[in-house]
Amino acid sequence: METIDWVVIAGYFALLAGLALWVIRQSKDTSADYFLAGHSLGWFIVGASIFASNIGSEHLVGLAGSGASDGVAMAHYELHAWCLLVLAWVLVPFYARSNVFTMPQFLERRFSPGARYTLSIISLVAYVVTKIAVGIFAGGIVFSVLLPDMKLGPLDSFWIGSILVLVFTGLYTTLGGFRAVAYTETLQTVILIIGSALVTYYGLEKIGGWTELRETIGAEKFNLWKPLTAIGPDGEALPMEWAPVEETNEAGELTRQAWYFNGNYPWLGMLFCAPIIGLWYWCTDQYIVQRALGARNETQARRGSIFAALLKLLPVFIFIIPGMICWGLVLKSDSGAVEGLNFTEMVGSEGGTKIQESGVAFPLMVREVLPAGVRGIVVAGLLSALMSSLAGVFNACSTLFTMDLYKLKKPDADESTLVRVGRTATVVMVLIGLAWIPVIRGSKGLYDYLQSVQGYLAPPIFVVFFLGVFWKRLNAKGCLAALIVGFAMGVFRLAVDTPGKIWPDGPDAFSYTEGSFFWIVNKIYFQYFSLLIFLVCSAVMIVVSYMSEAPDPARITGLTYGAVTDEQKQVTRDSWDGRDVLSSLLVIGLIVAAYLYFTG
Repeated sequence: METIDWVVIAGYFALLAGLALWVIRQSKDTSADYFLAGHSLGWFIVGASIFASNIGSEHLVGLAGSGASDGVAMAHYELHAWCLLVLAWVLVPFYARSNVFTMPQFLERRFSPGARYTLSIISLVAYVVTKIAVGIFAGGIVFSVLLPDMKLGPLDSFWIGSILVLVFTGLYTTLGGFRAVAYTETLQTVILIIGSALVTYYGLEKIGGWTELRETIGAEKFNLWKPLTAIGPDGEALPMEWAPVEETNEAGELTRQAWYFNGNYPWLGMLFCAPIIGLWYWCTDQYIVQRALGARNETQARRGSIFAALLKLLPVFIFIIPGMICWGLVLKSDSGAVEGLNFTEMVGSEGGTKIQESGVAFPLMVREVLPAGVRGIVVAGLLSALMSSLAGVFNACSTLFTMDLYKLKKPDADESTLVRVGRTATVVMVLIGLAWIPVIRGSKGLYDYLQSVQGYLAPPIFVVFFLGVFWKRLNAKGCLAALIVGFAMGVFRLAVDTPGKIWPDGPDAFSYTEGSFFWIVNKIYFQYFSLLIFLVCSAVMIVVSYMSEAPDPARITGLTYGAVTDEQKQVTRDSWDGRDVLSSLLVIGLIVAAYLYFTG
């Protein structure tokens, strides 16, 4: 980092602080303004905010890292931009006419207060353990790679980076609420896209262009559809399980033992499981949908969602491709074709072409490839991604706690009290995040562990929302049964997985007896287990609903297909025109083109 980089970063923070201050001054002391920006957001702000909330630590650490290790395999999740079209055209009308603050509140309108309460509790726990945890972890990694020598008393760069990101984000989120989050995320989206695109540009220039990249890393890295078994370094089939990679010195002494999961995102799981995760995340998660709820009207919510779908196609090229370029540069450096690059954090001090830590791929590209000045822009983009992700989860947690838990117990609370409780809840989230730092830093394999969490928690939520909207016969008892059974299965699998993934000396230090029930559960590939949860939840919801009374038609009017009035249908029809259809078709066309290019 040179002086010009620091000047650029300082300028970015000054601009961000100025925007946050302006927004805070525009805010009103009401719950609608604090949690949904007073339903004042236009389509551009909605779309940019959705994109910025999504682009966080899992992209900086996980997506770019997966590009280095697995090529375009994880692009499936990014090409799920079509899920945002489902939000725009299918679910936005139901959310708009229900006039809710939160997703659990929608479940209450459609089913019962019990469904709302259950989903709120689970969502809060999941946000704290996953989104906040991974955000902190990524912030530490970025700072430790870019500024490894930074120290402040007993704190190293990992601690300093994590604390700065948490405190600054928590400050403007607490004071400005959702309005501050949405507007600052719009600025962060612009900086993030520009900065990350520059990484791709300079990376391709360094490696010699697109054709040279394909030749260097191999055509298989450009194939979306991976085989059902993992492929070893010599082309042999490997089981989907943890396996050790040992490194020795010239004397034959063990110098390092790393653990890797031999999974490579097989096509069967991607084809059937990934869409469930995508539709849950983009269409029913408070973290994302809150942006659409804050729109001025149904038209702006729909157009914002379509705009977000267009933006969602970018991560393939601004995160996955840089990760692949990083791997190509590792190979070229090892062969001597490229000199002067240091990839120690990825391959270890001994060098070679075995990835030991893929999560540092993007920060390494920033450090090793970019010129001075440009590096400052990209670091600002990295910080934008970290802060927007954390700001989104802080505000989502604040909204869930205040509107679904506190207001449920204190229905007569006035507007100023609700805002005060929301701010307090945000502060608590920040403090929990700070307390979580040593847990993240001291854990091994935690990021891989977190990748599977959404696969275990998403299916029951997906089931109750989508079956509830499409099937008017399903009732509150079926919904609650599906939620409880699904979450129980997910938590059980997490409890089985946890010891083997965070044990200090690797999975063999803790293992189940081969052939036992727990051993079998632990060995089921996480996407396949996610599909099992989905099937069980669907069956439970349908069976329990048909074994009990049908829902009251008056209660579900406008909340499910088959119970929408002619007047409601006309309102929705009047909210869109040909521009919305054409832009949606453009998104679909781009997705199809990407699948065709990255197949074969």
